[in-house]
Amino acid sequence: MQNPATIIGAGLGGLTLARVLHVNGIPSVVYEAEESPKARTQGGMLDIHDYNGQLAVEAADLMEEFRGLVLEGREAMRVLSSDGSVLLDKSDDGSGGRPEVQRAELRQMLLDSLPEGTVRWGHKVTAVRGREVTFADGRTVEAELLVGADGAWSKVRPVLTGATPVYGGVTFIETYIHHADTEHPAVAKAVGGGSMFAPSQGKSIFAHRERGDTLHAYVEFNRPLEWFDTFDVTDPAQVAAHFEGWAPELTALITETDTTPVFRPHFTLPLGLRWDRVVPGVTLIGDAAHLAVANGEGANLAMLDGAELAKALVAHPGDVEAALSEFEEAMFVRTVKTIEDTDQLVESLFGDDGPEKLVELLA
Repeated sequence: MQNPATIIGAGLGGLTLARVLHVNGIPSVVYEAEESPKARTQGGMLDIHDYNGQLAVEAADLMEEFRGLVLEGREAMRVLSSDGSVLLDKSDDGSGGRPEVQRAELRQMLLDSLPEGTVRWGHKVTAVRGREVTFADGRTVEAELLVGADGAWSKVRPVLTGATPVYGGVTFIETYIHHADTEHPAVAKAVGGGSMFAPSQGKSIFAHRERGDTLHAYVEFNRPLEWFDTFDVTDPAQVAAHFEGWAPELTALITETDTTPVFRPHFTLPLGLRWDRVVPGVTLIGDAAHLAVANGEGANLAMLDGAELAKALVAHPGDVEAALSEFEEAMFVRTVKTIEDTDQLVESLFGDDGPEKLVELLA
């Protein structure tokens, strides 16, 4: 591959791909629609797993930097019933394989590891034809290798498959509480030092402790998309009304939010989605390839995709098609197994015996 790899999307998957290519002496250019690294917030905490995400970090030769981002104690987990009773209280003894980091800090680590100018900000893709990419300002680039790392609504995906995301039946409404330990001690105690789950049939409240004493909560509903038209999802009181009778230290994660609730419906691609290699030099990674309902694996799989694609390209110098074929076949198999393995988690959060199933799963 003589020309730089062309990567669409400066998320964790695309940046990991660019970094591992760089480590192996292969240049790349990453085109990102956002105007700068600080154009929007980058989400909350991520647990980076020793069986996928950390393998990507190792391939990127960034383990030392990664360890500097890990927030100690955040692998602690609690499961509460709706009345606030503690069903499971699992401490973080430092031996777990899923250390927690802030997404924004992880992304910045990857950005800082790339040569200056690798990421081209403010390049919104409007069309992709074959390996030709057109941007909003009318400019075009012709890629030798084109990688769609551009997420759920990928502009590259239609080149390879007609599959489009559909609503996955799960929606999160996101809230934040700042200064929890001093201003909301009962809520801080309920959440504990790491993550807290309060599951129930069709709905749940999940929260985790970010850097400092900030609590980041996800109010989760297993409901049809049109159901959310029946109330104002940005009004904490209306959201909390669906948790009548729950312990106040749990509903306070909604009613005492320091930010306006954010509506986040989850979309999916068909499980086991594949495409034939009829368009040479084009592939997908991360959510562009295998979007699924949030299950704790999305960021990890995207990073591993990026690392594994880079390694395949290194293993097949001058033969992009051989590299892509090898990478895609492994990705298709790996993704299906991972998503199937995590279906149990979704069932434990929303099923009839949610708390008991979740305690069994986490214990």
